[in-house]
Amino acid sequence: MLLCACGALPPRSDAPVSLAEQPPRDSPLARLAAESVTTPGLSGFRLMPHAAHSFDARVQLTRRAENSLDIQYYFIANDLTGRMLLRNVRDAAKRGVRVRLLVDDLYTSGADAMFIGLAAFPNVEVRLFNPFCCGREGLVSKFAASIFDFRRVNHRMHNKLFIADGAMAVAGGRNIADEYFIRSMSANFVDMDAFFVGGVVTRLEAIFDTYWNSPQAYPISDIVPTDLTAAQLRESFDRLVEEGDQMMEVRMPPRDILGYGSIADELADGHLNLQRGMAMAFADAPGKVMASSREEASRMSVTMNVFDLVKAARNEVALSSPYFVPGSMGVQAFTDLRSRDVKVTILTNSLASNDEPSVHAGYAQYRPQLLRVGVDLYELSATRVVHDKRFDVSAPGASRGRLHAKTAVIDRSIVFIGSMNLDPRSDSINTELGIIVKSPELGGEVLHVIDETLRRNAYRLQIGADGKNLEWVAMEDSGAVILHEEPDTSFLLKLRSMLLSPLVSEQEL
Repeated sequence: MLLCACGALPPRSDAPVSLAEQPPRDSPLARLAAESVTTPGLSGFRLMPHAAHSFDARVQLTRRAENSLDIQYYFIANDLTGRMLLRNVRDAAKRGVRVRLLVDDLYTSGADAMFIGLAAFPNVEVRLFNPFCCGREGLVSKFAASIFDFRRVNHRMHNKLFIADGAMAVAGGRNIADEYFIRSMSANFVDMDAFFVGGVVTRLEAIFDTYWNSPQAYPISDIVPTDLTAAQLRESFDRLVEEGDQMMEVRMPPRDILGYGSIADELADGHLNLQRGMAMAFADAPGKVMASSREEASRMSVTMNVFDLVKAARNEVALSSPYFVPGSMGVQAFTDLRSRDVKVTILTNSLASNDEPSVHAGYAQYRPQLLRVGVDLYELSATRVVHDKRFDVSAPGASRGRLHAKTAVIDRSIVFIGSMNLDPRSDSINTELGIIVKSPELGGEVLHVIDETLRRNAYRLQIGADGKNLEWVAMEDSGAVILHEEPDTSFLLKLRSMLLSPLVSEQEL
């Protein structure tokens, strides 16, 4: 590791500053967006809990864009889903669409050829956020090569954003990979996105510009050298996304759990079925990843803005957070809410559905305190959810479902949707992006999705009759079934969680 750690990040080239362009009036997307929200300052929005509908929205916007595509993600995988989206992005660039693609550099191992190949096409720029210097063969080698720069590379850009023609956007919790769109053969995520038009999109474009032009965004050519010509890179990219077993179209049910049809049909008909109201987008400063201390990073964080709204609730709070580590301050905040008789419902992952066992260990210690003050605490069942066709998280052979949706509903009228978890990592390590919407209608839809998950696919936690041990309550057709151990887990999984818990600082979770 010491021999590998001599790598240094190369100097950033003089990448040109570029800004979002005004949506052209003759763009069909811009025209439809303007017709959908005629009141200045208002926004239109559509919740997208169904994975196939959510992915198809991105594909359809890519195919219909005529001016620009601004795309920002924590993770774009070199798999069927990633290749399908980038194939359509390439086609848009060939039509003359300006493409700006910004990807965090944590999970790019194995995908360098895909990204540098796409960047070789005219009208396309690809930048890597907070890149690793070298060791690009795998995640371990990346960190080994940057061991003396660990503080920097441990901070990541967790944002997820997709904007077409500066007029329509998709934002929320989903990355671009098979497991986020029900194509993984092992485990898939229950997640949430939303489709936006109107005033909030202007703010989202400004957020994208801030990240794109930040010193932390490096042109991919600075980080991934190549001896291939541009023509050879394009040819390699074309082979990657065209040949072999590829996903060419998205198969969707006619309606999702909320009764919405596909965005494609509505775009074709020239009428969008949307809720309307006030929406505000916000994001951490890109420089958060360069903070010299946890305190400095926290001062740049938007997490407390959201939590301030939660703490101000008058009647009811419903939260969905896959990685939930409230800490003592969070527990006190929920205690204060309960003292004012505010109903608090929290949905998070169980040990079996959590893909980060160390995070579960950090969360588990707070369960008794939350239950004793009256918080309604639920954990997703890894096995029950894959059999629920309304959520469609079961690909052929998939055995587990995992929660990944990051949402909050406050007093049934204020909604948060974004990339932020309620944990220390979102607060002071990663950058995050979110949107707050004031809309009782949208609040009702998010609550409907959460309630259906709680009723059919989650365990309700309670303290047993002995006053010490936890119990997990599942509702079956025959009535309530009470379990006295972590459900759906093996001895080895419990042992792994127990061994990991003392090795990781809670502030890193």
